[in-house]
Amino acid sequence: MVMNKKCSKTALLACLLMSVTAFSQTRPDRDKIAASQAGASPLYFDVSAANIPVIEVGDFNNELECNVRAGLPGFFEKVNAGKKVVVAFIGGSITQANFGYRLQTAKYLEQTYPQASFQWINAGVSGTGTELGAFRIDEQVLSHRPDLIFIEFAVNGAYAAGMEGMIRQTIKRNPNTAICLLYTILTGQTAFYQKNDLPPNIKGLEQVAAYYELPAVNLGVEAAMLEAAGKLIWKGNQTDPNKILFSEDGIHPTTAGGNLYAGTIARAFKKIEAAKPLKKKELPKPLITAAWEEATMVDPSTLPVPNKGWRVLPTDADPNLKRFSPWFSNVLSANKPGATFSFRFKGDMLGVFDIGGPEVGQLEWIVDGKPIKLSREKEGNFIYYQAKDTSAADVLNRFNSYCNNRYRGQFDVIKVPQGDHLVTVTLSGRKADKLMILPEDKRADIIQHPEKYDQTVIYLGRILLRGTLLK
Repeated sequence: MVMNKKCSKTALLACLLMSVTAFSQTRPDRDKIAASQAGASPLYFDVSAANIPVIEVGDFNNELECNVRAGLPGFFEKVNAGKKVVVAFIGGSITQANFGYRLQTAKYLEQTYPQASFQWINAGVSGTGTELGAFRIDEQVLSHRPDLIFIEFAVNGAYAAGMEGMIRQTIKRNPNTAICLLYTILTGQTAFYQKNDLPPNIKGLEQVAAYYELPAVNLGVEAAMLEAAGKLIWKGNQTDPNKILFSEDGIHPTTAGGNLYAGTIARAFKKIEAAKPLKKKELPKPLITAAWEEATMVDPSTLPVPNKGWRVLPTDADPNLKRFSPWFSNVLSANKPGATFSFRFKGDMLGVFDIGGPEVGQLEWIVDGKPIKLSREKEGNFIYYQAKDTSAADVLNRFNSYCNNRYRGQFDVIKVPQGDHLVTVTLSGRKADKLMILPEDKRADIIQHPEKYDQTVIYLGRILLRGTLLK
């Protein structure tokens, strides 16, 4: 399905506002998905492990699988010349997972182009979408000068404006970097492919891909057709050895499901390499917005933070935090209410990318000398807080229903008027009712060990900015 580059703004906005909530997961499924957020994966990886499945391209053929567009000419030129090639994967939990598709795809490319020398980057962060991806991509991907970037965020909100921001940051940093969009799917969406159609969230991303002439791969087509033929179970348990079990929770592939995803990428790459590539064009005007070009992350441990209750804590020093060291070698931490630090930036959005856990507390924000109230807003599937003036500082709670006796990566962002801002962050003395935040079936630990939760601690890994840090 080829999207029209000249689609109307009305049609585009309709795609952007379409939600994937109609295909949302059940509570047990969401618990499984949340469990995958309990740590970070090493940024660099290799494919020397012997147990990575060998991918067979197969003879499946469906036009929905791949849109070639301008192709990946620079990537194929380098691998065929036997040069060193840096390939990055950025996405959600399916990318972060070892056998969701990433390892199988990397092994396939190494075997297909043995003359090339590959370096692999895994920038997958579970449970996050293109909005955090836009903040992360410069530090975790672009700074390593990749030749090819796979971007996978279709099932994590599919926020098209964030996707455009990632694409525009990449082109501005190095216009020769190849980009390939990958579209994973979740429960209920195989029905679209079976009707020769695309899920609505993917249609929004496809309009962005078409505008920038980027190749894109629909990973779920073969699985959808196997399901229709009675040869695949999309979600469940392995009860029939004659059928492929694609996933247990409706979103994360089993190894067999990941093999199908990787096989789709292998077929797509044969198709893309065989096509005549188009000449690269200059960076066009934004399709949606240029705002996400300015998204970035700042390591708070590098700020000149005065000793007002905050300290730089190496994540390796704490076993609960060590699992997040691939993202944060240090965190800025405080455990006494009233601890404060400030920074200045020019832009319209700020936030935190931090580590949640049983003991975490709440943050108060003062912007330009005024306390702010946080109004929860939504733009498509992008959820943020709108800052509004108030007489008393509102709090941003870092404890949520998944912080029961475990630690997880999480983030929140606050939108402010465009301009120069002085931001003061304070560890609040107000305590959240953590018992009531936790669902009844997650309260055993807090009942048995209330002292573990009756604390006020923050582990700040990165400050998120849509703008520029000022001295």
